Amino acid sequence: MTIPKHILPVIVIAQFCCTSLWFAGNGVMGDLIREFDLQPEALGHLTSAVQFGFISGTLVFAVLTVADRISPSKVFLWCAIAGAVCNLGILWEMNSLASLFTLRASTGFFLAGIYPVGMKIAADYYSKGLGKSLGYLVGALVLGTAFPHLLSSFPAMYDWEQVIIAVSGMALAGGLIMFLTVPDGPNRKAGKRTSFLTAFRVFRNIDFRAAAFGYFGHMWELYAFWTFIPLVIMRYSGFHGETISAVSLWSFIIIGIGGLSCVAGGYLSTKWGEARVAFASIGLSGLCCLLSPLFFLQEIPVLMLAFLVFWGIAVIADSPLFSTLVAHNADPPIKGSALTLVNCIGFALTILSIQLLNWLSDTIEFHYLYLFLVPGPVLGLLALKNLVLSPGAESRD
Repeated sequence: MTIPKHILPVIVIAQFCCTSLWFAGNGVMGDLIREFDLQPEALGHLTSAVQFGFISGTLVFAVLTVADRISPSKVFLWCAIAGAVCNLGILWEMNSLASLFTLRASTGFFLAGIYPVGMKIAADYYSKGLGKSLGYLVGALVLGTAFPHLLSSFPAMYDWEQVIIAVSGMALAGGLIMFLTVPDGPNRKAGKRTSFLTAFRVFRNIDFRAAAFGYFGHMWELYAFWTFIPLVIMRYSGFHGETISAVSLWSFIIIGIGGLSCVAGGYLSTKWGEARVAFASIGLSGLCCLLSPLFFLQEIPVLMLAFLVFWGIAVIADSPLFSTLVAHNADPPIKGSALTLVNCIGFALTILSIQLLNWLSDTIEFHYLYLFLVPGPVLGLLALKNLVLSPGAESRD
């Protein structure tokens, strides 16, 4: 079957628009802290709220096998609408930390019907070359995640309320174009019944477990690294007496450039295999964790920023490849639930790493902060070892 040319671009655009909800709060965090009289540690708490909501949503979606029993495009649309509405709730002038936490957690819950479901839709269309397709898809997630930082870097053009409204509008548009132009894919095999054990039986497969545990190590590092980029840049400035302007713009660049590396990683995987490219990516990212104190202690800001940009490239390039390995090693009737469940566990780990760094940020010197992310890449490398040695597992579907 010939796949219409518009399918992949539409999925990518819709994913970009809808996942901009993810860091909408982070992009205006300074304004939220001032507007609602929050403490500085609200950064970690509100970021963890989105992750907590996402975990809850993915668990519910996986156990109910929602993406396997209901048209994924319909799930994507309704979750985009609900997520946009929850995001707009941030504008309520009577908000407190508790209400903001609830709103961000609710947004995260509905993101569970966007990010993994978008991957499910792509997998239903592209069984061959899935790593390349998911490279574009996760690249869109990365740009969507970084986009609120870009908007907030232009305070003369956008105040924080406009950033929130713009992001919600984008999410609504993304959900609509997905629903209207992307029907169920030719590889979709609808699940017929709901079972709690259905969502977990995928872990019996040794290659699936390897891919999943590699992803878990990746997730321990990824969102904690992204979350604390603005704080690290500001702490570096204070520590060395150097003024680094445009912190939001640099945050966008460091996070957003990972979108390009996702696409590049997808193309490289067609030649070298998903496991090998993911192994190299997570190895480089782990090396950045180890070297981070050296770059944060040196006094040349451009060198420190260049290091963070390189890390931003390495830290995410493996993400679509892990998702590809998970999809290839899951039974087709429960592929959507498998992707959703792995996302659920992975994002649970992000809460632990974010909260750990949130506590450590007031306990230790900032230049040692990212050392505590090292266990993630180590786990990823150990998990991938067997897949690298048996590349036939990569192409199994």
